[in-house]
Amino acid sequence: MLSKGNDGRNQGEIIYIDDLVPKNHLQRKIDAAVDFTKIYEIVEDLYCKNNGRPSTDPVVLFKIAIIQHLYGISSLRRTADEISLNVAYRWFLGYSLSERTSHFTTLSNNFCHRFTEETVERVFNWILSEINKAGYLSPETVFIDGTHIKANANMKKAAKKAIPEAAKVYGEKLLEEINQDCDDHGKSRLTTITNRQKKRL
Repeated sequence: MLSKGNDGRNQGEIIYIDDLVPKNHLQRKIDAAVDFTKIYEIVEDLYCKNNGRPSTDPVVLFKIAIIQHLYGISSLRRTADEISLNVAYRWFLGYSLSERTSHFTTLSNNFCHRFTEETVERVFNWILSEINKAGYLSPETVFIDGTHIKANANMKKAAKKAIPEAAKVYGEKLLEEINQDCDDHGKSRLTTITNRQKKRL
């Protein structure tokens, strides 16, 4: 007997996004292992405390960049697109199924106008270190600057030594992409903290 599937595309349902993400998913493991609230401490001096428009959560911004890094997505722009379709990514970032996710221009604006190169590298270094401590970096290799560093008998120790360079290289690649977008749209490029401090004087 020929069976035809039901078309449930327009059917309303009450569901919880937490139920849709497997309990052993990497996003859950990282979320449990890393206290991402530390990012607020790292970036707080780059935000005005008393006025201005509400900002996009910096934890969300850096989590998006980490998703790109961990899953080898080709660009931050594509990562922003993938997040709207991927339930696990939405869960990791704290978005509901119906909530509008961050557009690439939001990411670009924040990295162009707020975060410094030093801040980006510091945050990546800290996050990768925490993920490594929890044992969730690649069990065989650490990916740095287009090459694979072979692991020795102590993978965590090898990764720990490689993480600072990985954070630097990944930060440079991310900022290169962001600055290219700034150039394309006539925005100011991301500056170093030294230049920003000079502007405030």
